[in-house]
Amino acid sequence: MNAVTLGPAGTYSHRAARAVAAEVSFRESVTAIVDAVAAGEFERGVVPIENSIEGSVTESLDALADHDVAVTREVVTPIRHALLAQGPEFEVVASHSQALAQCRNWLEANYPNAGLEAVASTARGVERAREDARVAGIGHPDNAGDDLEILAEDIQDRTSNATRFLVVAPESARSDAGGKTTLIVYPNANYPGLLLELLEAFADRNLNLSRIESRPSGERLGDYLFHFDVDAGLYEDHMAKAVEDIEAIADNGWVKVLGSYDTEHVLD
Repeated sequence: MNAVTLGPAGTYSHRAARAVAAEVSFRESVTAIVDAVAAGEFERGVVPIENSIEGSVTESLDALADHDVAVTREVVTPIRHALLAQGPEFEVVASHSQALAQCRNWLEANYPNAGLEAVASTARGVERAREDARVAGIGHPDNAGDDLEILAEDIQDRTSNATRFLVVAPESARSDAGGKTTLIVYPNANYPGLLLELLEAFADRNLNLSRIESRPSGERLGDYLFHFDVDAGLYEDHMAKAVEDIEAIADNGWVKVLGSYDTEHVLD
């Protein structure tokens, strides 16, 4: 099986993708990853969806809404950030915007005068540090290699830092089996009690929502779609009936059921 994820080699996405496939290729954006899977170029894609400090990855949410794909698995991995540089003197810290945000307090306390540069991935920030002595990167300590110093380890603002990655597949790979289901709902409507109706479809059947997120639809200002993660599989009768209710509520819009899947924890 081949998979595609955020590159270059050494990103946290790469570490998650190695649990999915032996052969891993890279793209520079989540949108490009999901697009490549939807087009049939790769059997699987691995994209970050949620971080325990910074919350949801909005590019991933939007890419899933914009493409016809399935989710077949989620991978949860701890995030251990280190500051890597050629030496202790540098002017800029480069990393993925999420990594910079996850280390915001530590950076302000220890390097308040350093500039921050958002790049495509943590590994890309480490590459910048290798290329330029004025730049430090934030990434996994294993990425230091022989040519960078580990100036500090575990610099994330919370020790419980972890990221969920979704394994994206062609729509034909969608499964009803698994302990969690993801769906995206665009009601194409706006009236008092709309969100309550959507929530009641789950609550009335004692279904737990582990995540709910609203995103602009892109159609018009104030118009939203909703991402739901439900702690049940589509093979369960009460979950299937909840989806039927959701589809009836959103009959002027659409519902994308991305499928049911299980969770794997990757610790290294």
